[in-house]
Amino acid sequence: MAVILIDSGVVIDLSDPESAWFEWSVATLERLDQNNTLVINPIIYAECSIGFERIEEVEVLFEHLGFVIRPIPKEALFLAGKAFLQYKKRQGGKSNVLPDFFIGAHAVVANYRLMTRDRGRFSTYFPSVELIMPNSANGLNR
Repeated sequence: MAVILIDSGVVIDLSDPESAWFEWSVATLERLDQNNTLVINPIIYAECSIGFERIEEVEVLFEHLGFVIRPIPKEALFLAGKAFLQYKKRQGGKSNVLPDFFIGAHAVVANYRLMTRDRGRFSTYFPSVELIMPNSANGLNR
């Protein structure tokens, strides 16, 4: 069984039926859930918790979705730092991007596929990660 890391944007879509990406996220996860293990990491958990008042609400969401929380290996933390350094050397000006580097590096080191709607930094700094993304043809872009 393959493992797929679910990016926080997808989780946020799933928690909001009014989201423009709700239908894509639900349909894609239904297809993927059959033969894969769906996981998040502590960074994704923290990013998703922002929209909730209590930890119990976040716990209910992840329990309902059936996502497993996996720790980020030290090797991924190291790789995230190196990728972030490359970003800064390329004059990357946004200061809120470090979580993406932790997520991308985790996918690389653990050899996970990554379900996301954010191609940018993932494809640039972690080109070996197989991204599961929306496209206009079939809802998947790999």
